[in-house]
Amino acid sequence: MNTVKVPYTKTNFFGSLVQDYLTQNASLAPFYNRGFDINNFSYQISEKASQPINRTVLVEALKSQNKSIQLSEKSYQNIERLSNSNTFTVTTGHQLCLFTGPLYLIYKIVSTINLSKSLKKTYPNYHFVPVFWMASEDHDFEEINHIHLYGKTIEWNAKQQGAVGRMNLTDIKPVLESLFNLIGEGEYSYDLKQKFLNAYSPTNTLAQANRILINDLFKNDGLVIIDGDDKHLKSQFKTVIKNDILKSAYYTDLVSQSEKLSKEYKLQANVRAINFFKLEDNSRIRIESAVDETEIDKFPEKFSPNVLFRPLFQESILPNLAYIGGGAEIAYWMQLKSLFKSEHIVYPILVLRNSALIVSEKNQIRLQKLGFSIDDLLRSEDDLCQQYLKSTSEGADLKVEFDKIQTIFDSIKQKYADKNLLPTLDSEQKRTMNSLNKMKKKIKKIEKSKHEVALSQISNIKRLYFPKNSLQERSDNFIPFYLKHGDNFIKKLKAEFDPLDTKFVILAQ
Repeated sequence: MNTVKVPYTKTNFFGSLVQDYLTQNASLAPFYNRGFDINNFSYQISEKASQPINRTVLVEALKSQNKSIQLSEKSYQNIERLSNSNTFTVTTGHQLCLFTGPLYLIYKIVSTINLSKSLKKTYPNYHFVPVFWMASEDHDFEEINHIHLYGKTIEWNAKQQGAVGRMNLTDIKPVLESLFNLIGEGEYSYDLKQKFLNAYSPTNTLAQANRILINDLFKNDGLVIIDGDDKHLKSQFKTVIKNDILKSAYYTDLVSQSEKLSKEYKLQANVRAINFFKLEDNSRIRIESAVDETEIDKFPEKFSPNVLFRPLFQESILPNLAYIGGGAEIAYWMQLKSLFKSEHIVYPILVLRNSALIVSEKNQIRLQKLGFSIDDLLRSEDDLCQQYLKSTSEGADLKVEFDKIQTIFDSIKQKYADKNLLPTLDSEQKRTMNSLNKMKKKIKKIEKSKHEVALSQISNIKRLYFPKNSLQERSDNFIPFYLKHGDNFIKKLKAEFDPLDTKFVILAQ
């Protein structure tokens, strides 16, 4: 696969907050701690080292959570290393999407792995562990129960409710059959089907399935997978849970920070007086009023943080230096700096995950024949069509003809500068120009008709790579690319991604 890199600012797919963060615009400085420059990690390491982290509880929880899967030696060593004060984490997280969901989940994890490697090269006296945080307590099932594959949608229509990570897979077999019918047979088909069969066993929960599949894809990189739905981990967060539920202790600061941010940027998360849900076996219900304090002490695992408090929970239990996320995640983290300060928890360095567009060799050739380079795909369809018509038309704009007529009338007016004649000349000039404009529209219509096939190709290519006018990575799954390249697909991403580089990646395969 060939690679082209384009500055994010030239893609037209990233909002003003992300662009301002990438360019380190001063207007955002009050909303985060340190920028994503590699040199800033030396200060981040020193500051995070001063924050008390119960590494014993963390390591024991990770060992317990991962005991039933086949960890690589590298992942196991990384868990053990977290006992040591010279080991830190780089973290990303996501919902438990069916069969990994959109491509950008894979991009998040590769970005996290690559940043860990870069930090090791720059700071060899420390160890850096890539961590994937499973958002297993999420209850937005409709967001994660499907994938788009080869123009079709595969959907798991489970009737279960509550935290998605706790859902069982007893009815997953028909979904796997639909998936395997689309996958078909090929060089890497058997390998991929086995990965899904191992993960999506009817005896597993959705959280276990995601852990097994992601570990299978990235275990050789030392990735460590963590689930926040854990009694021992939440026990360390009880003080915050009580302060929020019983006192709404953080509401004023959160509102203030969010209001300041909203003066220039769109907010990603609503601020609430209470920011926890109550977890039961089949439900996750928003807490609207105070609960019995003794229940928090005895059963902290029943209390699930919302989108604004999950980051605080994560950073309170992990020796974490950086969080890697998409644009929306970067935006809601910006609402939280005062919250971190009030709890004396170190605010991590925010890093935008890598984004990419993967273009087939066949369509790359088509683009070249149409007169475009691969990065032209980032332009609008209308822009591409107009450029194509302009480059292939035979003077359909009639500019030369317009100029000549203008010159003729100007000459007549100079030669016969009679005030009684000028109104007639102006009227004739206007009528002639109107006739020429009508002719111009007819000529353009004829030109467009002549190039209908080419314009249709442009439209089809744009729809293929930008479904619903959004980036490919937000819709397509990794499966087609794995079927074509096997594990080399992920290896190529690792070779090309640099999360500290502010460029969008276009891969021609």
